[in-house]
Amino acid sequence: MANRLAQTTSPYLLQHADNPVDWWPWSSEAFEEARKRDVPVLLSVGYASCHWCHVMAHESFEDETVAAYLNAHFVPVKVDREERPDVDAVYMEAVQAATGHGGWPMTVFLTPDAEPFYFGTYFPPEPRHGSPSFQQVLEGVTTAWADRRDEVAEVAGRIVADLAGRSLVHGGDGVPGESEVAQALLGLTREYDEQHGGFGGAPKFPPAMVVEFLLRHHARTGAEGALQMAADTCAAMARGGIYDQLGGGFARYSVDREWIVPHFEKMLYDNALLCRVYAHLWRATGSDEARRIALETADFMVRELRTAEGGFASALDADSEDAEGKHVEGAYYVWTPEQLREVLGEDDAAFAADYFGVTEEGTFEEGASVLRLSGDAGPLDADRVAGVRARLLAAGDERPHPGRDDKVVAAWNGLAIAALAETGACFDRPDLVERATEAADLLVRVHLGEVARLTRTSKDGRAGDNAGVLEDYGDVAEGFLTLAAVTGEGAWLEFAGFLLDIVLEQFTGEGGQLYDTAHDAEQLIRRPQDPTDSATPSGWTAAAGALLSYAAYTGSEAHRTAAEGALGVVKALGPRVPRFVGWGLAVAEALLDGPREVAVAGPVGGELHRTALLGRAPGAVVAAGEGPGAGAEFPLLVDRPLVGGEPTAYVCRHFVCDAPTTDAGELAAKLGG
Repeated sequence: MANRLAQTTSPYLLQHADNPVDWWPWSSEAFEEARKRDVPVLLSVGYASCHWCHVMAHESFEDETVAAYLNAHFVPVKVDREERPDVDAVYMEAVQAATGHGGWPMTVFLTPDAEPFYFGTYFPPEPRHGSPSFQQVLEGVTTAWADRRDEVAEVAGRIVADLAGRSLVHGGDGVPGESEVAQALLGLTREYDEQHGGFGGAPKFPPAMVVEFLLRHHARTGAEGALQMAADTCAAMARGGIYDQLGGGFARYSVDREWIVPHFEKMLYDNALLCRVYAHLWRATGSDEARRIALETADFMVRELRTAEGGFASALDADSEDAEGKHVEGAYYVWTPEQLREVLGEDDAAFAADYFGVTEEGTFEEGASVLRLSGDAGPLDADRVAGVRARLLAAGDERPHPGRDDKVVAAWNGLAIAALAETGACFDRPDLVERATEAADLLVRVHLGEVARLTRTSKDGRAGDNAGVLEDYGDVAEGFLTLAAVTGEGAWLEFAGFLLDIVLEQFTGEGGQLYDTAHDAEQLIRRPQDPTDSATPSGWTAAAGALLSYAAYTGSEAHRTAAEGALGVVKALGPRVPRFVGWGLAVAEALLDGPREVAVAGPVGGELHRTALLGRAPGAVVAAGEGPGAGAEFPLLVDRPLVGGEPTAYVCRHFVCDAPTTDAGELAAKLGG
């Protein structure tokens, strides 16, 4: 019999709708029920493509005995962290403070007032490696609740007080300057892996936002070391197992520092951020490999993640069925020498094994290898490589596909819109710009809808119940501003302005600091506020970047001031933890450069417009259009006449404008960084 989750739109919650556990979605009614029954709340947080969430669900939540105990002694509440990042953030902070680590599934026991008192992540079905079984944990918490209630209340009160006392130190003293950016670069250089690219050791995550900063820094200052770190990291990832060498697109992270074996889930946000980074790397270097990866990643997103409504789904699972019908991680992606021979025959299989690093002992589990470009294959026959890839891709397509999390998350779709619009513009692929526009249309139609506030998620064209958080407003505004630059349609600038006005009204506190939830959002035990990047730009720095671009487009002093106030946190954090504030540093580069404002009085898609879009100046904004109505669409185009009847470009920054030019080469030189 289905539980209450059957009424929700979240694919993750729907995965648990048939559990014998009597799950509730996060709601005031669930806590009211706990109060009425005088029992604690078990909060379980995860997401649809999370491997260990599936494992714990199978071992414990599908077990009738465990479920019966759970239902009798707790009110079980299930949360999709991707739908409610605010709930996830608040309790994850508590878990990390209490245990020193966090992760998903996250398991937290709460009082009926939502105060946490006992924490964990994955609990096994039997005691192992010093960890109690889930059943033991449930029994222990039940005993404490019955016999030591005062102690539980004291612990919960102390944790909540501790969280409330964690005030955020933000810069406060102005914006990051040359000194902070130089210190951040030095810090990154120290953590750079000279041998394998990327930063830090294993597990190694694709550092898209840090690479964006490095590319912008190089464009502005000419620092060769910054470009080298960016280019070498991108090359190592492109050739590694973290990149799908057949179907395109990136996995979540590499379990080793050499980028060989990935954690196989593929997320929309990683692919959107990396697609854009490789397009920008191509723009900086002309690298054929960067061009190929940008386009293959864009094509992967459109082919595998696009939904029937024109938005982009959140993720593909790591797990799928293997040849025996067992659900295992990576089954869709890995190959043995024998499997290569079955598809390709002896000669081509030997060639493919050399080219893709497939060994007899395997680089993954049970003799299988993750495909990567091993660099051992000698001079290459490009046609042979293409033929082998096509045959393996077709054969792989016959395998059971990984599950897809079909919910559309506003923020991540904003990142995808920016990536596809820019990649389409860079490589003359109008179809990609069309896909970006369709996703933007969906966000306006479904996520803004009637309420004129952004909804976090939708599924099958139906808006979810959860309010957008700061990253939704920042990333969607970023996507809309990029679309405005590429398409010359001022409506996208207007929509971005609408979202950013809400940021000013609902998310901004004293001294320029920003909050992750709106002033009128549901009050949790703490109001979440995190300026550091995780897998995506923080809401704080995403909003700062969009505010800065919007101010450059419109001349709005209020938006410029808000952007500068928000960047105080980058001044504080950039020199100390540059790896975790990469997007903030990228925005700081745009601020240091101006950013430049480029007005093209001439046809959208014409030579000058395309040249402007290919400019490398950090965070430059581009407006294009012709005719008397152009100024109504873009304030930058007001009083920008043609010179000698020719399309003309105007470049300004810091309230100073260069002489207008009708020459594409001259414009390119002005925007070279």
